[in-house]
Amino acid sequence: MPRPETYLATQVGKETKAVKEPLTLHGHTLPVHAVAPTPDGRRVVSGSADTTLKLWDLERGKEIRTLEGHTGWVLSVAVMASGLRAVSASMDETLKIWDLERGEAIRTLGGRAHPVFAVAVIGDGPYAVSAAEDRTITVWDLERGEAIRSLQGHTGKVYAVAVTPDGRRAVSGSGDKTVKLWDLERGESICTLAGHYVEVHAVAITPDGRRAVSGSRDGKIKVWDLEDCEELHTLRGHTRGINAISVTPDGRYAVSASHDETLKVWDLESGEALATLEGHADGVVAVAVTPDGRYAISGAGFKDDTIKVWDLFDLTHPETRGPS
Repeated sequence: MPRPETYLATQVGKETKAVKEPLTLHGHTLPVHAVAPTPDGRRVVSGSADTTLKLWDLERGKEIRTLEGHTGWVLSVAVMASGLRAVSASMDETLKIWDLERGEAIRTLGGRAHPVFAVAVIGDGPYAVSAAEDRTITVWDLERGEAIRSLQGHTGKVYAVAVTPDGRRAVSGSGDKTVKLWDLERGESICTLAGHYVEVHAVAITPDGRRAVSGSRDGKIKVWDLEDCEELHTLRGHTRGINAISVTPDGRYAVSASHDETLKVWDLESGEALATLEGHADGVVAVAVTPDGRYAISGAGFKDDTIKVWDLFDLTHPETRGPS
């Protein structure tokens, strides 16, 4: 992807530095609630309150096609390992499996009778895990189009879910203020991670599967040890709620998206904020880091409706940072 040549002032640590201005993608007409890059990092799939998904070419900064079929807000998108298919979750109470090359829905998974807030895929399928308003996490067989397991234990809506790289465990975030670690094979809760004081709307897992990162509506982020089921850090800096979190492929950094209209880049070992990224005109509701760790892709709310592509290289490699 061509690197932008212009710079903007950004808070880096305690100083204001110049970082590369993000690429902005226009096309959605309502908030962008979901972004998911393909495994090769060359394309991204977005989901919006305008009920559509869009496939974008990140190298050219242009839309490839629009995927239509949902009748409610698209809240979450996950791309399969092949990069050829994606799964979306919607307020219309369904999941859809998409052929990204043809731009068509292959299958619709329904029957939940409640909005589906989040979805994560296990490798290239045939399984996916979803989180819904009815307080449950559901494991799906994508080939058969059937729900094969329902995980119950949360006492509030389940807003977020992430799956470990080996596909054996999942982490969920709920309106009951807790994070839960699940054994997907047994369909049982391993432990409950308590410490947030308000709803948990975002979760992510490090690539080694040993830590989770969660974000809540009070703007606080927590880092958890999944082996010992204990809290490691609380990250403070956002002034409004956390909507999404993504971890870099090396597991060293996380990027958070907040209603305070910013993203922050965090060092997960020290718990320090490396940078604050400003540029969206409304709350930032989606973020995903590309598989090579080079870019963070974000989506924003009603006053914005855009996708931005941020170059993380200078932020995670300070010796190469641009002019101040």
